[in-house]
Amino acid sequence: MNRMGAQSRDVLLALVLVVVGVFGTLGADQRTTTDVPVDALALTMVVLSTAAVAVRRRWPLAVLTAAALITSAYLVLGYTFGPILFSFMVAVYTVARHVALPRSAVAATLAMAILLLHLIVQPGVGVLGVIPGSAWAVVPFAVGVTVRLTRQSAEQTRAEIVRQHVDEERLRVAQEVHDVVGHGLAAIKMQADVALHLLARKPEQAEIALTTISRTSTDALDELRATLTAVRRSGAGTSRTPAPGLAGLGELTSRLSAAGVHVNVEQSGAPRPLPAAVDLTAYRVVQESLTNVLRHSGAQVALVRVAYQTDEVIVTVGNPRGSAPAAGDGQGLGLAGMRERVHAVGGSFAAGPTREGGFEVRCVLPTGGGE
Repeated sequence: MNRMGAQSRDVLLALVLVVVGVFGTLGADQRTTTDVPVDALALTMVVLSTAAVAVRRRWPLAVLTAAALITSAYLVLGYTFGPILFSFMVAVYTVARHVALPRSAVAATLAMAILLLHLIVQPGVGVLGVIPGSAWAVVPFAVGVTVRLTRQSAEQTRAEIVRQHVDEERLRVAQEVHDVVGHGLAAIKMQADVALHLLARKPEQAEIALTTISRTSTDALDELRATLTAVRRSGAGTSRTPAPGLAGLGELTSRLSAAGVHVNVEQSGAPRPLPAAVDLTAYRVVQESLTNVLRHSGAQVALVRVAYQTDEVIVTVGNPRGSAPAAGDGQGLGLAGMRERVHAVGGSFAAGPTREGGFEVRCVLPTGGGE
Protein backbone atom coordinates (compact mmCIF):
# COMPACT_ATOMS: atom_id res chain seq x y z
CA MET A 1 0.00 0.00 0.00
CA ASN A 2 2.74 2.52 0.94
CA ARG A 3 4.88 1.67 -2.10
CA MET A 4 1.91 2.00 -4.42
CA GLY A 5 1.01 5.34 -2.86
CA ALA A 6 4.58 6.61 -3.27
CA GLN A 7 4.64 5.48 -6.90
CA SER A 8 1.35 7.29 -7.57
CA ARG A 9 2.70 10.47 -6.02
CA ASP A 10 5.84 10.24 -8.14
CA VAL A 11 3.77 9.86 -11.32
CA LEU A 12 1.67 12.87 -10.32
CA LEU A 13 4.81 14.87 -9.58
CA ALA A 14 6.24 13.93 -12.97
CA LEU A 15 3.05 15.06 -14.74
CA VAL A 16 3.13 18.39 -12.91
CA LEU A 17 6.80 18.87 -13.81
CA VAL A 18 6.11 18.04 -17.46
CA VAL A 19 3.35 20.65 -17.66
CA VAL A 20 5.36 23.26 -15.77
CA GLY A 21 8.46 22.38 -17.79
CA VAL A 22 6.85 22.76 -21.21
CA PHE A 23 4.89 25.95 -20.54
CA GLY A 24 7.60 27.43 -18.32
CA THR A 25 10.25 26.83 -20.99
CA LEU A 26 8.07 28.43 -23.66
CA GLY A 27 7.46 31.40 -21.39
CA ALA A 28 11.15 31.79 -20.60
CA ASP A 29 11.96 31.66 -24.31
CA GLN A 30 9.63 34.57 -24.99
CA ARG A 31 11.30 36.73 -22.33
CA THR A 32 14.86 36.36 -23.68
CA THR A 33 16.53 36.90 -27.04
CA THR A 34 20.09 35.99 -26.10
CA ASP A 35 19.65 32.21 -26.05
CA VAL A 36 18.95 29.70 -28.81
CA PRO A 37 15.21 29.73 -29.56
CA VAL A 38 13.28 26.83 -28.02
CA ASP A 39 12.33 24.22 -30.59
CA ALA A 40 10.94 20.69 -30.67
CA LEU A 41 14.29 19.21 -29.51
CA ALA A 42 14.37 21.46 -26.47
CA LEU A 43 10.82 20.56 -25.50
CA THR A 44 11.58 16.86 -26.01
CA MET A 45 14.52 17.14 -23.62
CA VAL A 46 12.31 18.89 -21.07
CA VAL A 47 9.65 16.17 -21.30
CA LEU A 48 12.18 13.31 -21.06
CA SER A 49 13.96 14.83 -18.08
CA THR A 50 10.81 15.60 -16.12
CA ALA A 51 9.02 12.35 -17.02
CA ALA A 52 11.90 10.35 -15.56
CA VAL A 53 10.86 11.61 -12.13
CA ALA A 54 7.99 9.09 -12.23
CA VAL A 55 10.45 6.27 -11.40
CA ARG A 56 12.80 8.25 -9.17
CA ARG A 57 12.35 6.01 -6.09
CA ARG A 58 12.75 2.76 -8.02
CA TRP A 59 15.91 3.76 -9.90
CA PRO A 60 17.25 6.92 -8.22
CA LEU A 61 20.78 6.72 -9.66
CA ALA A 62 19.53 6.05 -13.18
CA VAL A 63 17.07 8.96 -12.97
CA LEU A 64 19.83 11.29 -11.73
CA THR A 65 22.13 10.17 -14.54
CA ALA A 66 19.43 10.79 -17.13
CA ALA A 67 18.47 14.17 -15.66
CA ALA A 68 22.12 15.29 -15.49
CA LEU A 69 22.93 14.26 -19.08
CA ILE A 70 19.73 15.68 -20.59
CA THR A 71 19.91 18.93 -18.64
CA SER A 72 23.59 19.37 -19.45
CA ALA A 73 22.96 18.75 -23.15
CA TYR A 74 20.07 21.23 -23.04
CA LEU A 75 22.31 23.94 -21.59
CA VAL A 76 25.28 23.12 -23.85
CA LEU A 77 23.03 23.60 -26.89
CA GLY A 78 22.37 27.11 -25.63
CA TYR A 79 18.69 26.89 -24.71
CA THR A 80 17.34 29.22 -22.04
CA PHE A 81 17.52 28.37 -18.37
CA GLY A 82 14.16 27.11 -17.22
CA PRO A 83 12.10 24.51 -15.38
CA ILE A 84 14.18 21.64 -16.73
CA LEU A 85 16.47 22.29 -13.76
CA PHE A 86 13.61 21.40 -11.39
CA SER A 87 13.72 17.77 -12.47
CA PHE A 88 17.50 17.76 -11.93
CA MET A 89 17.03 19.09 -8.39
CA VAL A 90 14.36 16.47 -7.62
CA ALA A 91 16.71 13.74 -8.88
CA VAL A 92 19.58 14.98 -6.67
CA TYR A 93 17.26 15.17 -3.64
CA THR A 94 16.00 11.63 -4.27
CA VAL A 95 19.51 10.19 -4.41
CA ALA A 96 20.49 11.99 -1.19
CA ARG A 97 17.28 10.82 0.50
CA HIS A 98 17.24 7.15 -0.55
CA VAL A 99 20.84 6.15 -1.37
CA ALA A 100 23.57 5.57 1.22
CA LEU A 101 25.63 8.69 1.91
CA PRO A 102 28.98 7.72 0.31
CA ARG A 103 27.34 6.60 -2.96
CA SER A 104 24.90 9.51 -3.03
CA ALA A 105 27.72 12.04 -2.45
CA VAL A 106 29.76 10.62 -5.33
CA ALA A 107 26.71 10.51 -7.62
CA ALA A 108 25.70 14.08 -6.78
CA THR A 109 29.25 15.35 -7.36
CA LEU A 110 29.47 13.67 -10.78
CA ALA A 111 26.01 14.97 -11.70
CA MET A 112 27.04 18.51 -10.72
CA ALA A 113 30.19 18.20 -12.82
CA ILE A 114 28.13 17.07 -15.82
CA LEU A 115 25.67 19.93 -15.28
CA LEU A 116 28.49 22.50 -15.26
CA LEU A 117 29.92 21.39 -18.62
CA HIS A 118 28.05 24.19 -20.34
CA LEU A 119 30.24 26.71 -18.52
CA ILE A 120 33.23 25.42 -20.49
CA VAL A 121 31.44 25.32 -23.83
CA GLN A 122 29.62 28.63 -23.67
CA PRO A 123 31.85 31.72 -23.86
CA GLY A 124 31.56 34.58 -21.43
CA VAL A 125 30.50 32.57 -18.36
CA GLY A 126 33.59 30.78 -17.15
CA VAL A 127 34.49 30.23 -13.52
CA LEU A 128 32.06 32.89 -12.27
CA GLY A 129 29.15 30.58 -13.03
CA VAL A 130 30.45 27.65 -10.98
CA ILE A 131 29.08 28.83 -7.63
CA PRO A 132 25.51 29.62 -8.73
CA GLY A 133 25.52 26.57 -10.99
CA SER A 134 26.65 24.31 -8.13
CA ALA A 135 23.71 25.45 -6.01
CA TRP A 136 21.36 23.44 -8.25
CA ALA A 137 23.02 20.29 -6.87
CA VAL A 138 24.31 21.34 -3.43
CA VAL A 139 21.01 22.67 -2.06
CA PRO A 140 18.78 19.68 -2.90
CA PHE A 141 21.52 17.29 -1.81
CA ALA A 142 21.75 18.99 1.60
CA VAL A 143 17.97 18.91 2.00
CA GLY A 144 17.84 15.22 1.08
CA VAL A 145 20.58 14.28 3.52
CA THR A 146 18.89 16.27 6.29
CA VAL A 147 15.57 14.54 5.70
CA ARG A 148 17.29 11.15 5.59
CA LEU A 149 19.11 11.69 8.89
CA THR A 150 15.95 13.03 10.54
CA ARG A 151 13.95 9.97 9.49
CA GLN A 152 16.71 7.63 10.65
CA SER A 153 16.83 9.36 14.01
CA ALA A 154 13.06 9.02 14.38
CA GLU A 155 13.22 5.33 13.50
CA GLN A 156 16.00 4.76 16.03
CA THR A 157 13.94 6.54 18.67
CA ARG A 158 10.93 4.34 17.92
CA ALA A 159 13.12 1.22 18.06
CA GLU A 160 14.52 2.32 21.41
CA ILE A 161 11.00 2.81 22.76
CA VAL A 162 10.07 -0.68 21.59
CA ARG A 163 13.17 -2.15 23.27
CA GLN A 164 12.29 -0.30 26.47
CA HIS A 165 8.77 -1.74 26.40
CA VAL A 166 10.21 -5.22 25.86
CA ASP A 167 12.57 -4.80 28.82
CA GLU A 168 9.72 -3.58 31.01
CA GLU A 169 7.61 -6.54 29.97
CA ARG A 170 10.45 -8.94 30.78
CA LEU A 171 10.80 -7.37 34.22
CA ARG A 172 7.06 -7.68 34.76
CA VAL A 173 7.14 -11.35 33.80
CA ALA A 174 10.12 -11.90 36.10
CA GLN A 175 8.18 -10.36 38.98
CA GLU A 176 5.15 -12.52 38.22
CA VAL A 177 7.24 -15.69 38.10
CA HIS A 178 9.08 -14.69 41.28
CA ASP A 179 5.82 -14.19 43.16
CA VAL A 180 4.20 -17.39 41.93
CA VAL A 181 7.22 -19.67 42.29
CA GLY A 182 8.48 -18.08 45.49
CA HIS A 183 5.14 -18.45 47.22
CA GLY A 184 4.74 -22.07 46.11
CA LEU A 185 8.26 -23.10 47.05
CA ALA A 186 8.01 -21.48 50.48
CA ALA A 187 4.85 -23.43 51.28
CA ILE A 188 6.34 -26.65 49.91
CA LYS A 189 9.52 -26.23 51.95
CA MET A 190 7.52 -25.67 55.11
CA GLN A 191 5.46 -28.82 54.59
CA ALA A 192 8.51 -30.84 53.57
CA ASP A 193 10.21 -29.92 56.83
CA VAL A 194 7.09 -30.96 58.73
CA ALA A 195 6.91 -34.27 56.84
CA LEU A 196 10.57 -35.08 57.54
CA HIS A 197 10.08 -34.28 61.21
CA LEU A 198 6.98 -36.47 61.57
CA LEU A 199 7.85 -39.28 59.16
CA ALA A 200 9.31 -41.65 61.76
CA ARG A 201 7.05 -40.87 64.71
CA LYS A 202 3.69 -39.94 63.14
CA PRO A 203 3.60 -41.19 59.54
CA GLU A 204 -0.13 -40.43 59.21
CA GLN A 205 0.53 -36.71 59.81
CA ALA A 206 3.50 -36.83 57.45
CA GLU A 207 1.12 -38.10 54.80
CA ILE A 208 -1.08 -35.05 55.33
CA ALA A 209 1.95 -32.80 54.85
CA LEU A 210 2.96 -34.62 51.65
CA THR A 211 -0.61 -34.29 50.35
CA THR A 212 -0.44 -30.56 51.02
CA ILE A 213 2.85 -30.42 49.14
CA SER A 214 1.27 -32.11 46.16
CA ARG A 215 -1.71 -29.76 46.16
CA THR A 216 0.44 -26.66 46.64
CA SER A 217 2.83 -27.60 43.84
CA THR A 218 -0.11 -28.28 41.52
CA ASP A 219 -1.66 -24.90 42.32
CA ALA A 220 1.68 -23.13 41.81
CA LEU A 221 2.26 -24.84 38.47
CA ASP A 222 -1.28 -23.99 37.34
CA GLU A 223 -0.81 -20.33 38.27
CA LEU A 224 2.62 -20.22 36.61
CA ARG A 225 1.18 -21.78 33.46
CA ALA A 226 -1.68 -19.26 33.48
CA THR A 227 0.77 -16.39 33.92
CA LEU A 228 2.97 -17.48 31.01
CA THR A 229 -0.06 -18.18 28.83
CA ALA A 230 -1.38 -14.69 29.50
CA VAL A 231 2.02 -13.24 28.56
CA ARG A 232 2.08 -15.17 25.28
CA ARG A 233 -1.42 -14.04 24.35
CA SER A 234 -1.10 -10.45 25.53
CA GLY A 235 0.42 -9.38 22.22
CA ALA A 236 -2.77 -10.38 20.43
CA GLY A 237 -5.04 -9.06 23.19
CA THR A 238 -6.83 -12.42 23.48
CA SER A 239 -5.77 -13.67 26.89
CA ARG A 240 -8.44 -16.04 28.14
CA THR A 241 -6.94 -16.71 31.56
CA PRO A 242 -7.97 -14.06 34.09
CA ALA A 243 -5.16 -12.64 36.20
CA PRO A 244 -5.41 -13.32 39.95
CA GLY A 245 -6.97 -10.64 42.13
CA LEU A 246 -8.40 -9.98 45.56
CA ALA A 247 -11.24 -12.37 44.80
CA GLY A 248 -8.66 -15.16 45.11
CA LEU A 249 -7.61 -14.30 48.66
CA GLY A 250 -9.63 -17.20 50.05
CA GLU A 251 -7.68 -19.76 48.04
CA LEU A 252 -4.40 -18.01 48.86
CA THR A 253 -5.03 -18.01 52.60
CA SER A 254 -6.12 -21.64 52.46
CA ARG A 255 -2.75 -22.62 51.02
CA LEU A 256 -0.98 -20.66 53.76
CA SER A 257 -3.13 -22.29 56.43
CA ALA A 258 -2.21 -25.70 55.09
CA ALA A 259 1.45 -24.67 55.28
CA GLY A 260 1.11 -23.78 58.96
CA VAL A 261 0.32 -20.05 58.98
CA HIS A 262 -3.20 -19.08 59.94
CA VAL A 263 -4.31 -15.97 58.06
CA ASN A 264 -7.12 -13.74 59.28
CA VAL A 265 -8.75 -11.57 56.62
CA GLU A 266 -10.62 -8.41 57.57
CA GLN A 267 -12.53 -6.48 54.97
CA SER A 268 -14.21 -3.07 55.19
CA GLY A 269 -16.18 -1.12 52.66
CA ALA A 270 -18.22 -2.48 49.80
CA PRO A 271 -16.20 -4.82 47.55
CA ARG A 272 -16.31 -3.84 43.91
CA PRO A 273 -14.53 -4.75 40.68
CA LEU A 274 -11.13 -3.09 40.49
CA PRO A 275 -9.01 -2.16 37.45
CA ALA A 276 -7.14 -5.28 36.38
CA ALA A 277 -3.66 -3.85 37.09
CA VAL A 278 -4.71 -2.62 40.55
CA ASP A 279 -6.42 -5.92 41.40
CA LEU A 280 -3.36 -7.92 40.38
CA THR A 281 -1.02 -5.60 42.28
CA ALA A 282 -3.08 -5.89 45.48
CA TYR A 283 -3.09 -9.69 45.19
CA ARG A 284 0.67 -9.88 44.59
CA VAL A 285 1.41 -7.61 47.56
CA VAL A 286 -0.64 -9.88 49.84
CA GLN A 287 0.93 -13.00 48.32
CA GLU A 288 4.51 -11.76 48.66
CA SER A 289 3.93 -10.46 52.18
CA LEU A 290 2.44 -13.76 53.35
CA THR A 291 5.26 -15.64 51.66
CA ASN A 292 7.75 -13.56 53.63
CA VAL A 293 5.83 -14.40 56.80
CA LEU A 294 6.16 -18.07 55.94
CA ARG A 295 9.84 -17.83 55.06
CA HIS A 296 11.28 -15.41 57.55
CA SER A 297 8.90 -15.02 60.48
CA GLY A 298 8.38 -17.21 63.50
CA ALA A 299 4.72 -16.22 63.57
CA GLN A 300 1.96 -18.73 62.93
CA VAL A 301 -0.66 -16.00 62.46
CA ALA A 302 -0.91 -13.15 59.97
CA LEU A 303 -3.54 -10.48 59.45
CA VAL A 304 -4.70 -9.15 56.09
CA ARG A 305 -6.89 -6.03 55.94
CA VAL A 306 -8.58 -4.84 52.76
CA ALA A 307 -10.37 -1.49 52.92
CA TYR A 308 -12.45 -0.37 49.94
CA GLN A 309 -12.82 3.40 49.81
CA THR A 310 -14.34 5.77 47.28
CA ASP A 311 -11.36 6.11 44.96
CA GLU A 312 -8.79 3.75 46.44
CA VAL A 313 -8.27 0.43 48.10
CA ILE A 314 -5.95 0.03 51.09
CA VAL A 315 -4.23 -3.31 51.66
CA THR A 316 -2.40 -4.07 54.90
CA VAL A 317 -0.56 -7.29 55.80
CA GLY A 318 0.90 -7.62 59.30
CA ASN A 319 2.63 -9.98 61.70
CA PRO A 320 1.50 -10.18 65.30
CA ARG A 321 3.49 -8.74 68.14
CA GLY A 322 6.69 -10.51 69.05
CA SER A 323 7.32 -12.17 65.68
CA ALA A 324 10.40 -11.76 63.58
CA PRO A 325 10.18 -9.20 60.77
CA ALA A 326 8.61 -10.48 57.58
CA ALA A 327 10.62 -8.23 55.32
CA GLY A 328 12.63 -10.95 53.65
CA ASP A 329 16.33 -11.58 53.52
CA GLY A 330 17.08 -8.94 50.92
CA GLN A 331 18.23 -11.47 48.32
CA GLY A 332 15.06 -11.59 46.21
CA LEU A 333 12.66 -9.05 44.74
CA GLY A 334 10.77 -8.87 48.07
CA LEU A 335 9.89 -5.38 49.26
CA ALA A 336 11.59 -3.72 46.30
CA GLY A 337 9.43 -5.69 43.89
CA MET A 338 6.25 -4.85 45.81
CA ARG A 339 7.17 -1.17 45.90
CA GLU A 340 7.78 -1.12 42.14
CA ARG A 341 4.45 -2.81 41.48
CA VAL A 342 2.55 -0.33 43.63
CA HIS A 343 4.29 2.72 42.19
CA ALA A 344 3.65 1.43 38.65
CA VAL A 345 -0.12 1.83 39.18
CA GLY A 346 0.23 5.20 40.90
CA GLY A 347 -0.06 3.97 44.49
CA SER A 348 1.95 4.45 47.67
CA PHE A 349 3.82 1.78 49.59
CA ALA A 350 5.21 1.52 53.12
CA ALA A 351 6.71 -1.32 55.12
CA GLY A 352 8.35 -1.53 58.51
CA PRO A 353 8.12 -2.63 62.13
CA THR A 354 5.07 -1.72 64.19
CA ARG A 355 4.96 -0.26 67.69
CA GLU A 356 3.79 -3.63 68.99
CA GLY A 357 6.95 -5.30 67.76
CA GLY A 358 5.54 -6.90 64.62
CA PHE A 359 6.01 -6.01 60.97
CA GLU A 360 3.51 -4.47 58.56
CA VAL A 361 3.26 -3.93 54.82
CA ARG A 362 0.75 -1.29 53.66
CA CYS A 363 -0.16 -0.04 50.22
CA VAL A 364 -2.74 2.43 48.96
CA LEU A 365 -3.88 1.80 45.38
CA PRO A 366 -5.96 4.29 43.36
CA THR A 367 -9.07 2.82 41.75
CA GLY A 368 -10.62 5.82 40.03
CA GLY A 369 -13.86 5.41 41.91
CA GLY A 370 -14.11 1.83 40.80
CA GLU A 371 -14.59 2.74 37.16
